[in-house]
Amino acid sequence: MQYGSMGVDFEERINFERLRQERLTRANAALSASPLGSLVCYDFDNIRYITGTHIGEWCRNKMNRYCILPLGGNPVLFDPAMPAKKISCPWIADRIFPAVGSMRGAIPPETGSVEQVATEIYKRLKDQGVEKKPVGMDIADIPLLRALEKRGLEIVDGQEVMLEARIIKTKDEIELLKISAAMVDAAYEEVVRAIKPGVRENDLVAVANQVLYTLGSELVECVNSVAGDRGKPHPHTFSDRVIRPGDMVFLDIMHSYMGYRTCYYRTFVCGKPTKAQLEAYDLAWKWLKDSIDAVKPGTTTADVARAWPAPGEFGLKSEDEAFLLQFGHGVGLSIWEKPVISRLFSLEHPYPIKEGMVFAMETYCPSADGKGAARIEEEVVVTKDGCDRIFRYPIEELISCGLPGTMAYGR
Repeated sequence: MQYGSMGVDFEERINFERLRQERLTRANAALSASPLGSLVCYDFDNIRYITGTHIGEWCRNKMNRYCILPLGGNPVLFDPAMPAKKISCPWIADRIFPAVGSMRGAIPPETGSVEQVATEIYKRLKDQGVEKKPVGMDIADIPLLRALEKRGLEIVDGQEVMLEARIIKTKDEIELLKISAAMVDAAYEEVVRAIKPGVRENDLVAVANQVLYTLGSELVECVNSVAGDRGKPHPHTFSDRVIRPGDMVFLDIMHSYMGYRTCYYRTFVCGKPTKAQLEAYDLAWKWLKDSIDAVKPGTTTADVARAWPAPGEFGLKSEDEAFLLQFGHGVGLSIWEKPVISRLFSLEHPYPIKEGMVFAMETYCPSADGKGAARIEEEVVVTKDGCDRIFRYPIEELISCGLPGTMAYGR
């Protein structure tokens, strides 16, 4: 993060016009390189990438907001807030239209709302002369899919095209990811101050939410908070469990700033750690550090995955059981983008690592004495000759907090 997050006249910071133009250019290039004639996108992250527009998260799963990107043409947006966007989004104001749809079946089929959407999409594609080419869709409900097919459109997967467009991040995207990470740095400082006996896992979730929204987060997607015995095996959710002295506590903070996400684990201990807890943390850090060291242009996801242990080394039976524990994934407008890295498939199906990729790597190791587990994570930007870590909250050593005599007590 080089500069502040506000727009100013005295420094070149995030250039949102450039961000919108470069993202659309990449989407057009990916479409041109594919056999598709158009993209019809309902995925909110793809809509944002193509059109530079957003609407509240309340609308994300309603399936009534979409955009069309025809080969060689400009995007067209269908949006419930069309009247407002014609004022606030001048770069696309003449190509915004109302959106109704079926709202995932909530609007009765006899109204013909699905048929109206299908007719509108077909008309737009025909006007651009691409109706005979395959139509790539990212997500769709079944009635709409069938209605489009009835009109003679060949519907195929369009998500891979968009993931290819989004895999290399622009300068502005990387800066937004760094700002997003800096906000979680601040959240973890307050979490560390809050950890003490009697505090519950959900109390820490509240602390993180308060800090992030105060700093300008547009969405706190998830905060996993896991303490003590609940950490072995990883439950992937928080509860109201009370933290006790000696508990290991790990959190994953996922939020969005200007659409750009974090996936950010850190582990702490309430009080002084046992020898087994320190050993578990040191192993998790070794595995993570070794995988970070493997990242550079010209290597592959297999090189990263080889740094991680087989499931038997941390008490599980198979790679399927261990999936998501020793794990990597691209991060951008969504939590999971390309490349995804796992011993389950990356060793046999390596994917090349390229400059400009941004992805997270996470490791997990349970404590041999049964007193919790270590779960840590870093996001990296692939550079010309290696990678840069973009998380700044300390990770090299297990941080003790919450009791007199611990390193974080009284901060």
